[in-house]
Amino acid sequence: MNNSEQFYIVRADRAGVFFGKVKSKDANSVIMTEVRKIFYWEGASAVEQIATDGVSKPNDCKLTVIVDEMEIFTPIQIIPCSKKSILSLQAIREWKN
Repeated sequence: MNNSEQFYIVRADRAGVFFGKVKSKDANSVIMTEVRKIFYWEGASAVEQIATDGVSKPNDCKLTVIVDEMEIFTPIQIIPCSKKSILSLQAIREWKN
């Protein structure tokens, strides 16, 4: 995880799924930058497919606003995103009330 430009999907225990860059990590947490929570998705079967293909139904997905930096505790999965996935997820408008 030395590439500061790489985006990742991070799935955390009880906190959800996140999309962003990994600044640092240890056994208990990950610090992410340019991060959005993937609150709801359509068009991918699981986080592994999101990281590989992105989503095929971007208008039906809910990704939060971009947060400059956040610490996420108890990461379960950290998956590098493909270029296709990054373009797909970055194109989704911010979901907010």
